[in-house]
Amino acid sequence: MSVSQLESPQRSASRPAAQTMLDKIWARHVVLEEEGAPAVLYIDTHLIHEVTSPQAFALLRERGLKVRRPDRTFATVDHAIPTRPLALELWPRQAAVQVETLRQNCRDFGVELFDLSSQRQGIVHVIGPELGITQPGMTVVCGDSHTSTHGAFGALAFGIGTSEVGHVLATQCLLQTKPKSFAINIEGELPPGVSAKDLILAIITANGTDGGAGHVFEYRSSAIRNLDMAGRMTICNMSIEGGARAGLVAPDEVTYQWLKERPYSPSGEDWKEAVSRWKQLPSDPDATYDKEFTLKAKDLAPMVSYGTNPGQCVSVNGRIPDPGSVECPQERRSVESALEYMELKPGQTIEGHSINVVFIGSCTNGRLEDLRAAAGMVKGKRVSVGVRALVVPGSKQVKSQAEAEGLDRVFTEAGFE
Repeated sequence: MSVSQLESPQRSASRPAAQTMLDKIWARHVVLEEEGAPAVLYIDTHLIHEVTSPQAFALLRERGLKVRRPDRTFATVDHAIPTRPLALELWPRQAAVQVETLRQNCRDFGVELFDLSSQRQGIVHVIGPELGITQPGMTVVCGDSHTSTHGAFGALAFGIGTSEVGHVLATQCLLQTKPKSFAINIEGELPPGVSAKDLILAIITANGTDGGAGHVFEYRSSAIRNLDMAGRMTICNMSIEGGARAGLVAPDEVTYQWLKERPYSPSGEDWKEAVSRWKQLPSDPDATYDKEFTLKAKDLAPMVSYGTNPGQCVSVNGRIPDPGSVECPQERRSVESALEYMELKPGQTIEGHSINVVFIGSCTNGRLEDLRAAAGMVKGKRVSVGVRALVVPGSKQVKSQAEAEGLDRVFTEAGFE
């Protein structure tokens, strides 16, 4: 049975004249709501891994509880595992214990596990989408802050703590206060060489790392619609670095084509019914937001971080800012500390500074599209002396596809690990 066929409980509610996508998803998942109290929110999909789940399963055992919806719970090992094949006895002890504990918990509670031997194993925020587990209109949670990645599909997805992991395992619900809405409008076409990563760094630099606090970002307008799904996932992934609870992109034909025929996607008549529902998710044209922010895509350039957080960035042709120009005292001190740590001076150009390490991968940029783009840049070149360069595919599937395309040889011939 496809994930989409398993309907979450819904309560009847009168629909306001105009709703944002957040409004629509939230209303369809509220089980109980009382004035002045958090809502009981139904969770469609629960993704777990080896680091934040052991204590949650221990809680279930202690209270004699079962996993409420093992069919809506998916596990993988992705946080504490080595990137190179190693026998388990050679792993750091804590990592080995975490993996073995997850395996036992999944056996005991009937949870599907994409283990190291599975071709479906990978970073949880890579495999959820690539397997079709993540779908528009869902609520998705995981004990990891970058769960916001799944918002690229029009899913309300957010990270939770270990105690909340236990609550979802036991009840398939969470107590949540509805976040506010924040429209991020990116108008026009991105210039050549400007990627989705540059775009989200520009947004965070403009709004700060706490600019989205208490809100869900909804990324809109033509520049977003022109991104592929990998680019949309990169942007939603880093909503957390912008302080937001989650990020959303409205599903469209790009989304539907990407999801079609994935292992856990609906098929046949179920597919048609699912797409029909998904098309109702985008915000109504006259919906209003609690906050809005607009950027002109033509004004953007590749971004480089000069400091110690994603909000401390300048364009590749820009200069290091003067902390004295920063109005907020706390942020001014942060910039001063960053420049001291990075041994940089105000007014310096960012271009021309040496680097020590290059890393390509992670839940932000470990997809096949990312590896293709990087391989296109390094083909026929060599890593500079004194620079360590590493590339880590985000999943077994990405690794296999990259090898089939010869991308691994491009990287190794260039001197990447």
